[in-house]
Amino acid sequence: MAEVNTIERVPSGVPGLDTVLKGGFPRGGIHILQGVPGAGKTTLGNQICYHHAATGGRALYVTLLSETHARMLLHLGTMRFFDAARLPDQVAYISGFGALQGEGLPGLVTLLRREVAARKATVLVLDGLVAAEDRAASDTEFKTFIQELQTQAGLHGCTVFLLTTAKGQAVPPEHTMVDGIVELTDVRFGSRTERGLFVNKLRGSDYLPGRHPFRITEEGLVVYPRVEAAFRVTTRPDEARSGRLSTGVEGLDAMLGGGLPEGTVTGVLGPSGIGKTTLGLHYACGSSAAEPGLFFGFYETPPRLVQQAASLGLDLGGAVDRGEVEILWQPQGENLQDALAHRLLDALGRRGVRRLFLDGLGGFTESSVEPGRLSRFFSVLVNEMRARGVTALYTMETRDVVGPGIELPVSGVSSLVENLIALRYVERHARSRRLLSVVKVRGSGFDPGLREFVLEGRRGLSLAGAFEGAQELLSGFARDRPAWDGPPSGAGGQ
Repeated sequence: MAEVNTIERVPSGVPGLDTVLKGGFPRGGIHILQGVPGAGKTTLGNQICYHHAATGGRALYVTLLSETHARMLLHLGTMRFFDAARLPDQVAYISGFGALQGEGLPGLVTLLRREVAARKATVLVLDGLVAAEDRAASDTEFKTFIQELQTQAGLHGCTVFLLTTAKGQAVPPEHTMVDGIVELTDVRFGSRTERGLFVNKLRGSDYLPGRHPFRITEEGLVVYPRVEAAFRVTTRPDEARSGRLSTGVEGLDAMLGGGLPEGTVTGVLGPSGIGKTTLGLHYACGSSAAEPGLFFGFYETPPRLVQQAASLGLDLGGAVDRGEVEILWQPQGENLQDALAHRLLDALGRRGVRRLFLDGLGGFTESSVEPGRLSRFFSVLVNEMRARGVTALYTMETRDVVGPGIELPVSGVSSLVENLIALRYVERHARSRRLLSVVKVRGSGFDPGLREFVLEGRRGLSLAGAFEGAQELLSGFARDRPAWDGPPSGAGGQ
């Protein structure tokens, strides 16, 4: 068989972006970084330069119509990737506007050729391509300018990045000539905005398609590859598992047929205040060095969770101190759906987690700006967790406190839940009672009976036995079952 040639890459150094690019930008090519003003192009261009310098390369940053170098460096000083010690030997800044104004595009090409050779630059960033395009007398002259840049890039082994603001043309002339096009967007979704990155072109290379959300932080750009693309194929082969993990609640394991099947996902469905988090605390506190646990929640801070567990007689604090359980809390707000998923998966991999309690699914749904992708998102996320051998328990909140129906908060999620436990309130004799039922356990028998449970002191959640002597329990309003006094009058033999 003939050997397959691989394209040498220039890593961007941007967390997540090299994953999207399947390793980085093809070396020696010309790549357009485009987006609206404020989208993050200048930050991205500089981040690439400083990472390249940190790995031993040399970068040349050329500005046309943009902010002054002093202002740019002042703003970059707030970013952790910025390293003043790299100036000017490894990262150099020059202005090309004078050459462009005085001698047009040929003069700019001459300047770039001279400076790249003199500084032995292996990365060139040209910030303000739109100014060069405006100076061109025709599309042909501008395309000639791009072609000459390609020639110089190949001659010096230099990878070129052109920063520009898209003008709205259907297909700008330079797009047909360059090797890569990365677009940065900042889109409004109702009352919030979300930054996104698209790879529109990467010649001779595969990449992850679609919109990948990103943030601009003190670290610079951080990209969160879209889960459906990044984990379309799981990172490891899935395998059948036959073990069981205890829920930590006496009696519930028996209802489930021996505990939660290993490597499966279980949903705990119920209204607010019913005891879903308490059940999760029991499960998390069953973690050990052999079965590390993770409590990934949105509602309670770690100190409050430790205190709540202690009031139930559960030593969550001790499990955390021993390294058996990690608590990751993310306050509800304008979270990025994919950022949450990557944080979760990173935590699972970092400690080899086997027990996961996710409290709750609503934190993911509320972070989504595209409700239509939720089912696909969870499907891929769940498949990845299964492949990693994680036995997951997560909560889903129902809208109605009492009532006959069980309405899942997200359509299509029921097909992703292999096991389902329903908690509900029922009114009887002017008192609110709690009921637990196992709705399904995939591939296993289970006890479908309705069991009353209580939350009490140092015992936490405990089953109180079958709910006897009542009917219409699932309506939410139980009625006493009438006593049987024999056959009605007139019935019987001849």
